[in-house]
Amino acid sequence: MSRLRVIWIKSDIGYCRDQKRTLRALGLHRLNQGVVHNDSAAVRGMITKVRHLVRVEEAES
Repeated sequence: MSRLRVIWIKSDIGYCRDQKRTLRALGLHRLNQGVVHNDSAAVRGMITKVRHLVRVEEAES
């Protein structure tokens, strides 16, 4: 199964509450923090919602 590294690159100040909650649900707490998730439809949907705030790359196994 492939894995995705999600890195928070832009502040959530001024964005909707649901986008802030999506960042927290992804496990992100501070700028420039990265987390690794299994590639799934649910994670892809969350990434799509905050795609302007995060960077996504393929993670090494």
